[in-house]
Amino acid sequence: GYQLAQSLIERGHKVSFITNNYQGHRSGLRVMANGMKMYYLNQLPVLQGDVAFLSFFHCLPLVKQILVREQIDIVHGHQSTSVLSHCVMMAAKSLGLKTVFTEHSLYSYNDFTGIHLNKLIKWSFRDLDAAICVSHACKDNFVLRAKVDPHQTFTIPNAVDSNRFTPDPSIREAEIKKSGNPDTINIVFISRLQYRKGVDLLLEIIPKVVAQFENVNFIIGGDGSGMADLKALVEKHNLYNRIEILGGLPHTKVRDVLCRGHIFLNTSLTESFCIAILEAACCGLLVVSTDVGGVPEVLPKHMAYLTKPNVKSILRQLARAIINVKKLPCDTFYNELAEIYNWR
Repeated sequence: GYQLAQSLIERGHKVSFITNNYQGHRSGLRVMANGMKMYYLNQLPVLQGDVAFLSFFHCLPLVKQILVREQIDIVHGHQSTSVLSHCVMMAAKSLGLKTVFTEHSLYSYNDFTGIHLNKLIKWSFRDLDAAICVSHACKDNFVLRAKVDPHQTFTIPNAVDSNRFTPDPSIREAEIKKSGNPDTINIVFISRLQYRKGVDLLLEIIPKVVAQFENVNFIIGGDGSGMADLKALVEKHNLYNRIEILGGLPHTKVRDVLCRGHIFLNTSLTESFCIAILEAACCGLLVVSTDVGGVPEVLPKHMAYLTKPNVKSILRQLARAIINVKKLPCDTFYNELAEIYNWR
């Protein structure tokens, strides 16, 4: 959102953000670069998390006051699970403002959460002026769930800040020199260690890959429910020298970790776009990813080896990537992607 806002400001527009207070200590109004305003709304102190009913009526008067004060013309909301987004867009419609909504995720139709959410968005988005989805797969999913007009729903992919994700071969060369083996290949996996991100597939893949390729190591960043199983796997197979577990990573350190690798692995079971593989390719990594959701729409074919979300298919494409990665001009991916994906 920040990069989009700065691009709009460069074009002469005024942009204000409304969001929840940040980590409990950032609240009120803050003025950011180029006059961009950030309103951090306080939550009720009795709440742990975002309780829809109470949050809605607590925030509505504040939101209306902000919209009037800032003389807002268009309100742009994100993510259909955000209570604040629904609150702001309803306040905007009560004031006669235009509303645009962006959906970033895929949701199911037949589980309890999906049924409840889909009924909510059918009601909330009844008078939406336009919608944006980050992939064609996301658009199909959203149109069916929200029952919005497909002619008012547009596909605009996520962009990447190409200045923050640049390739640096010297980091990879230092990593190889440190290992003492010039043939070393590092596979990077950065994601939440959860079922929907394919952590179960990852746990099955790792022992087979390190057994087949003695020159392949794993660098794993992220945290989640699968962390205990990952640590148990390392201990069981004595892979302390082959797998580096970094835990949760701040976004500012992701680029440096990516530049240490040759191959980026994504095992997700569902993705609407997957910005992670785009960032990895910008840093000069060959991508191996499951072909779920909107993933096939993200990268040109020569930058990614796509697989089915099963162990056999992923192992086949990983082996192909390990054999070919040093023969491919991966460091040239950045220039191509910086032109394709640009906020401007």
